[in-house]
Amino acid sequence: MISSLRGRVLAAAGSSVVIDVGGVGFHVNTTPALALASREGAELTVHTSLVVRDDSLTLFGFAGRDELGVFELLIGVTGVGPKSALGVLSALSPDQVAEAVHAEHDAAFRKVSGIGPKTAKLIVLSLAGKLAPPTASRPAAAPVATGGVADSVLAALTGLGWSEKLAADAVEQTLAEASEADAASVPALLRLALGRLGPAQATGRVR
Repeated sequence: MISSLRGRVLAAAGSSVVIDVGGVGFHVNTTPALALASREGAELTVHTSLVVRDDSLTLFGFAGRDELGVFELLIGVTGVGPKSALGVLSALSPDQVAEAVHAEHDAAFRKVSGIGPKTAKLIVLSLAGKLAPPTASRPAAAPVATGGVADSVLAALTGLGWSEKLAADAVEQTLAEASEADAASVPALLRLALGRLGPAQATGRVR
């Protein structure tokens, strides 16, 4: 089992990255937010799940262990494949998934491509009791990260090597100046936060 990878980013696009680990390039499927935040030549650590099929071995990777944990719970639900589970985590943060499950709000999952009403209800039923109640128990330095979009951006930045405080400060400052549309979009907010932190800082932090 490959539980994590750490290495240099060879390529990043769409919803995948290629990480060079000891001269071997691993193709890892991930959320668009993490792929967008990954910079070629920089070092990246991802927590991974290896999905084994008769004709393939596929890696799925995440910036945080909480995302990985939710992913593995999701793929254990009948009718939810790895791509659909990745779609859920591309649209919802782990806290939002927990909130939807505890509130029995299956509509949150119906918004994800490939998940219909029956599967959405099954996700709520199957995950009931398996997720901790959603809380805002982030460190005081990072209150901005309790929202869904900001939480996803924070996870991507910390996965790239920035400290949680530095990343949270950047997200908070970016949110204060961002338009309403940018503040509601993970890719847009992430791009603005990276611009605030600066490419030189990104390279320096993760090497």
